[in-house]
Amino acid sequence: MKLSRFNLVSLTLGLAFLYLPIVIMVIYSFNDSRLVTVWGGWSLRWYRELFQDEAMLAAAWMSLRVALASATAAAVLGTLAAVALSRAGHFRGRTLFSGMLYAPLVMPEVITGLSLLLLFVALNAERGFWTVMIAHTTLTMCFVAVVVQSRLHALDRSVEEAAMDLGCGPVEAFLRATVPLIWPAIAAGWMLAFALSLDDLVIASFTTGPGSATLPIRIYSEVRLGVKPQINAICTLIVAVVTLAIVIASLASKLSKAQADNAAPM
Repeated sequence: MKLSRFNLVSLTLGLAFLYLPIVIMVIYSFNDSRLVTVWGGWSLRWYRELFQDEAMLAAAWMSLRVALASATAAAVLGTLAAVALSRAGHFRGRTLFSGMLYAPLVMPEVITGLSLLLLFVALNAERGFWTVMIAHTTLTMCFVAVVVQSRLHALDRSVEEAAMDLGCGPVEAFLRATVPLIWPAIAAGWMLAFALSLDDLVIASFTTGPGSATLPIRIYSEVRLGVKPQINAICTLIVAVVTLAIVIASLASKLSKAQADNAAPM
């Protein structure tokens, strides 16, 4: 089916609206001028200054640590929650449990952040890395549960039953038979949780403390005083890392599929 001229123009405008600002930001990250709206020639000046900006690098390292820890915790807890909802049947409190699990999907982030702030204040917890990590885990766990639960619903339970018939216990059957089959969904949920944590500003602004600002908070605080060229540089580096990760994941997926097709019996 060929694209009509209207569809082609609509697609072009939509892609331009999404990606043209990113392209402009990448180009201006190599601008030699201090003014982000005035082109002064190609230069790596702001990348050199970025690696000398200890506050920005500390915020980036903080965001990376929080994203890695919260995504891993969310992947584990979200997978367990998905297994409980798809394998445990109709247990008492199932409706309440599922409602509390999926509440962050529809609840405004400002309400979630304020609620967590009040909780940490009531517990007299010092706000910092751990409070931000717990908050991001609370936010992203539901996304992992949705992805993994959809995979579990499409999975044939006869594989687990066959493993238990061969002598495996329920836990061993789940680890040996089910986890390898749902591993792509767990990995997808982990990557989604990582991206959401790395991008979050609202909840982190409620739960962070002195000396533990994440990169979005740092960028937002500096943008209010004017866009610095270093911000373009660090955002370009993030775009490059994400693009590289997507390319590697795509190549790995194609390689794995090709190996599976070659190993399949004719």
